[in-house]
Amino acid sequence: MTGAQATSSATGADDRLAALEAGSAEARTLAEALAIDHTVLLRAAVPSASPALREAAATAQQLGILKRMAAIGDALATHAPSPVLEALGDHRSDTVRGWWCFALAADRSRSNAELLAAALPRIDDELFTVREWVWMALRPRLVDDLPGAIALLEPLTQHASPNVRRFASEALRPRGVWAQHISEFKQRPELGEPLLEPLRADSARYVQDSVANWINDASKTSPDWARSLCARWNAQSPTAETARITKRALRTIGQ
Repeated sequence: MTGAQATSSATGADDRLAALEAGSAEARTLAEALAIDHTVLLRAAVPSASPALREAAATAQQLGILKRMAAIGDALATHAPSPVLEALGDHRSDTVRGWWCFALAADRSRSNAELLAAALPRIDDELFTVREWVWMALRPRLVDDLPGAIALLEPLTQHASPNVRRFASEALRPRGVWAQHISEFKQRPELGEPLLEPLRADSARYVQDSVANWINDASKTSPDWARSLCARWNAQSPTAETARITKRALRTIGQ
């Protein structure tokens, strides 16, 4: 690479980060999302932010990314006027839409059913980063009432959108990435079968991978359950989709 090319590349990267922090672009990769200074983005996305909100964002910027998102969501729920907060749910920036997801989860006046209904557009968001933020944001609320959460999520396994079907599985993975483990599922994974059974031959690989990862998570503490479930699925649903799920599900323990 020549000096001119290196300068051009650096300038392009700087311009890209500036657009992300101005809230006028969406992150294309995790690396881009992690590079954003949330204090700069907050000033752009919420020009009317109170000193308390800006201070909370500055403090959150020092945290790991998940704790940062949650802290800014909490601060928005506390300090942002309702009309301002509502507008953030449809913001151009995927990070801002992610903040909104955490702010929604921080609203204890809403039931879990109300949370899911309000979050549905973000559950079906066009961008993968927002679809990750929304399940991470809502997961702690759902885990607080696991039987109720399973009942609420089960109808989503029939949704037309694979993004929504994937959320039904991903939100309560026993060992969700960047998320606190769910001890009940690690010890009694059969409790999650109402969310898995309807998806055992799902046509979307996005959903298949989530279902396989759910079972693989549980297999680390309940290998016999995982093998039994997969054997039954292969016998009852001899499809390429089910075969792919079960192979991936048992990838760390074998058949």
